[in-house]
Amino acid sequence: MRSEERCSWRVLGGVLAFAVFLAVWAYYFPMLLVAIPALAFIVLCTSLWGIKGGLISATLGAAFMTVSYLTHPEPTVRGLVLAYLGCFILGAGVGMVVSRIRESEKRYRLLYERGEELEEILKRERDIFRQYFDLVQTIIVALDREGKVTFINRKGCEVLGYPYSEIIGKNWFENFLPERMRDEVKGVFQKLISGEVEPLESYENPVLTRDGTERIILWHNTILRDDSGRITGTLSSGEDVTALRHQARRLELLYRAAETLLTEELDVEERARTAVRIPVEDLGVDLAWVGFAEPDGRVQILAWYPEDHSYTRGLNVRWDDTPLGQSPAGKAIRSGTPQIAQDLTSDPNFTPWRDRVIQFGFQSAAAFPLKARRNTVGILVLYSTRKAFFARELVYTLQAFAHLAASALESARLFEETQKNLRKIQALRSIDTAIAGSTDPRVTFSVALDELTHQLGIDAADILLFNPHALTIECVAHKGFRGHLDHRVVLWLGESLAGRVALERRMITVKDLPTFWRREVLEVSEEHARGFERLIAEEGFLTYYGVPLIAKGQFLGVLEVFQRTPAEETEEWAEFLEMLANQMAIAIDNAILLQKLERTNLELTRAYDATLEGWARVLELHDRETEGHSRRVTEMTLEIARRMGVREEDLIHIRRGALLHDIGKLGIPDSILLKPGKLTEEEWEIMKKHPVYAYEMLSKIAYLRPALDIPYCHHEKWDGSGYPRGLKGEEIPLPARIFAVVDVFDALTSDRPYRKAWSREEAIAYIKERSGKDFDPAVVEVFLEVIGASRTQEAS
Repeated sequence: MRSEERCSWRVLGGVLAFAVFLAVWAYYFPMLLVAIPALAFIVLCTSLWGIKGGLISATLGAAFMTVSYLTHPEPTVRGLVLAYLGCFILGAGVGMVVSRIRESEKRYRLLYERGEELEEILKRERDIFRQYFDLVQTIIVALDREGKVTFINRKGCEVLGYPYSEIIGKNWFENFLPERMRDEVKGVFQKLISGEVEPLESYENPVLTRDGTERIILWHNTILRDDSGRITGTLSSGEDVTALRHQARRLELLYRAAETLLTEELDVEERARTAVRIPVEDLGVDLAWVGFAEPDGRVQILAWYPEDHSYTRGLNVRWDDTPLGQSPAGKAIRSGTPQIAQDLTSDPNFTPWRDRVIQFGFQSAAAFPLKARRNTVGILVLYSTRKAFFARELVYTLQAFAHLAASALESARLFEETQKNLRKIQALRSIDTAIAGSTDPRVTFSVALDELTHQLGIDAADILLFNPHALTIECVAHKGFRGHLDHRVVLWLGESLAGRVALERRMITVKDLPTFWRREVLEVSEEHARGFERLIAEEGFLTYYGVPLIAKGQFLGVLEVFQRTPAEETEEWAEFLEMLANQMAIAIDNAILLQKLERTNLELTRAYDATLEGWARVLELHDRETEGHSRRVTEMTLEIARRMGVREEDLIHIRRGALLHDIGKLGIPDSILLKPGKLTEEEWEIMKKHPVYAYEMLSKIAYLRPALDIPYCHHEKWDGSGYPRGLKGEEIPLPARIFAVVDVFDALTSDRPYRKAWSREEAIAYIKERSGKDFDPAVVEVFLEVIGASRTQEAS
């Protein structure tokens, strides 16, 4: 600011000096010679100060002319007047032009600054928009008219396995759909763009991920248009339902098995044998047995599978409150709820049977009570040789199966009573298995409403979820309505019937809905009152049931049921309806919990891998390896493994093993490990123990146990001359055979304290020479392909 002020004062000083010079000039020279510098003086002042500068300089110019006229009277008065006019016309005219130009410049500068400000605001809004879509746990993708990707969110990138930059601009159909269906889907897309067809509400098709696998996606599409209404592309949201479809196939298998169980002859032993065979053959359980709970506290074992298994022979299990009744089976019978023991070797309640369990190698167990007529009549017990085998979804499936087994066994003794209860259990099983197999609440709602309307003969039903932030309930699913529910999407707590159910958290039954709606005074908006009254008339509803959805004491929403016939349901029917509502509430709560667990598991895995990379760096520093050694050998090992057909799920263990390949050297004294010269025979024997040290360190960590092949076996040789175990040929695990080649190549081409690095050609020649001796020839062949490909890439 001060420099600008100094500059302004200098300009003013220069102009004043020019004015003084003109005054002296006018005194000594005639008016004609004075006019030229005077006009220049006017133009100068006008350009600096605009119209004001022009008028002031014109006045001074006229004064200069007057001085010249008085000192040199040759010009006429007329000439003097013309000179005056010229000065003022020039000053005013140029001043107006300059002022106009400056005003325009100022206006344009303001517009430019405003444009930059708007551009910055637009950029911020675009970034916020992208952040919002990145938070969504569904795929969001936008395509232009040619089918090229113009936007995709983070979830879409994760599912496809590509970074954002490698997806944008690519043709969706050519790059991300299986070849067998590209033309068909592209044809439908072109019809959408041309307006020939309307987008489907939802549909499924697979996408092709980076690793070549297919994921099944449930899509919802909408059309994008510009301001003129012209179709510019499509915007789609998709959910990965691959796991859900796999689970559906699993449940279908269970359903078929259950049908077999329920259609067999009414023979207790035969049905018991079927009940224990299905979990072993179809669900991966290692042993299953079923028994009845006797009044004296004993559990009578009816059947077990495999039938030649000796574990159950002489097994003494009780269900009363004695030491022998503290097993999962006894607790399940007493409590009437499933009991899961994920680690039998450490469960204090399993002490009486621990030696027997260890003898047969069982690690986990689950016990499901067999209930009939609300009484626990027996028990289904399952064992696995794996710890934590009984995951949540499997427990839900087995629990449903246990319900069926209980029904089947009880029907053998009480056929008539079982026939009465069988339909109820089947309905409960259908909805229970559907809920257990779904991680998407919307799919769960759809299946649950389908089963609800079908099994209970309900005309229409809907589900409203509670929004704790807005204190409203919002309709998220409906079934059986003839028209739209747009007037019933959102309700305040206490508003209308559903709002009253939400506020009071109790079941409300209305047996004459039209009369009740006209007579009762409810807190409801005029618009909703008219809409609900029209709904009752158009749909013909006569009966209403509203059930709160509550899980773990937390209110989650409302289940509404409508009937077009007068109420004839019994108290037992109403209790069953409440039971289904509780299942729906549990499903909602489980979906929320599952999302949290998945996020926690992902964060934990990332933390583990970051720790391993840190260990690898520490090993490099400790062993004075060339910087980046672990990273280089890991990357090349993974590339060779992929080319040799190693499964993607096994590559993560190979990566961890490669990072930790020399972790056993932490157990080698530095005097040996860092010795610059040749090792003595005793020192070399100590050095050769580092794979054993690696095994002892990593085998105790369950998370790293699958990664042991490389740290333990990468010094074994193809001809059996390696260490520590002298394995030969394919006795050496494939990951260790691959890594052995890569490790030697990287070591030879890196500087060491005792030698210079070999050239790549020398190292490759050595690898070829030792093929079939130190190295697996098949691995060497793939290694040479990878090296050749990397050379070609570097050359290009």
